[in-house]
Amino acid sequence: MRVGLVCPYTWEVPGGVQQHVGDLAEALMDLGHDVSVLTPCDSGTEPPPHIVSAGRAVPVPYNGSVARLAFGFRAAGRVRRWIREGGFDLLHVHEPAAPSLSLLACWVAEGPIVATFHTANPRSRAMAVSAAALRTALEKISGRIAVSEAARKTLVEHLGGDAVLIPNGVAVRRYAEAEPLEGWPGEGKAIGFLGRLDEPRKGLGVLLDAFAALGRERAELRLLIAGPGDTAEVNARVPPGLRDRVTVLGRVDDADKARVYHSVDVFCAPNLGGESFGIVLAEAMAAGAPILASDIPAFRHVLRNGAAGELFHVGDPAALARGAAALLDSPRRRAELSDAARGAVRAYDWATVAADVVRVYETVLPMGPAPGPVAAGSGSR
Repeated sequence: MRVGLVCPYTWEVPGGVQQHVGDLAEALMDLGHDVSVLTPCDSGTEPPPHIVSAGRAVPVPYNGSVARLAFGFRAAGRVRRWIREGGFDLLHVHEPAAPSLSLLACWVAEGPIVATFHTANPRSRAMAVSAAALRTALEKISGRIAVSEAARKTLVEHLGGDAVLIPNGVAVRRYAEAEPLEGWPGEGKAIGFLGRLDEPRKGLGVLLDAFAALGRERAELRLLIAGPGDTAEVNARVPPGLRDRVTVLGRVDDADKARVYHSVDVFCAPNLGGESFGIVLAEAMAAGAPILASDIPAFRHVLRNGAAGELFHVGDPAALARGAAALLDSPRRRAELSDAARGAVRAYDWATVAADVVRVYETVLPMGPAPGPVAAGSGSR
């Protein structure tokens, strides 16, 4: 079938939604479908043929972060032209509640629409205030997908309706095998972090506080940090005596991201909240990294309540330090977690996830088995 995917956020800025849309597009093409992706693009770099630029975006505070979105008459015109010229069997929009391309596509389109909801924020003031204005667009959606129970709950409480639960996917083969970065993890062992450096809810500050204590106790322990943001600002937050044992890579490409997961003895995800799934966990699991994560609901679910990764109390540097120390001192436990993670992540492989998404598509097509809204639980895990 001919599928039009709509991403509301700037393509060049790393994020879970952008990666989800990109990987889904590739998985659908692997299944033989014809796919076009409409997204804001800020750079002048020529994107792959299936990526269509809707122009530049502007920064807008959204869901506890600052997202780069595209809206307005010019963006609406580009959406309308893309839909008209695309000849799609259906549209699949992502985060349609965000003031960007997905919402515009819902207003413009006339054919079948599937929407995926990623946001998990039960106290979203913006979504609550805009619910009435959004309803005319969202009523046109025929099938709804939520990437987690938390995202489904946010949808139900703020916008009404329900959704099929289909988790984020991960390209397991991409992360399963990779060479560690040169010199890592080293004899003194290493802890790793990957996420936006300047976004407080990613919890890097909690990890830095924990490392300040761990580093004093373990003379050769190192910390490897990767992600977009101000690397100098991160280094300034590390005690001077430990700075030579903290490496901040900044933004990394997909190949080096896979290498980061293979370069540490313990991968830490200290996020404070606002996560509906935790794609970084799924990637680390695919790499077989022993994981230590905050016990927010999304992470607890992905890590099977601690069976596929250790959990610590969210926002507690002392608890993080204790958990990391226990894992660093136990090769056996790290090996157990690595094996459990590789097994658990198979449920999130894109080959499985994309097939579930296609089943939702089939329910909303004119010749499908059950046109109309998709009921919760249909095709869910």
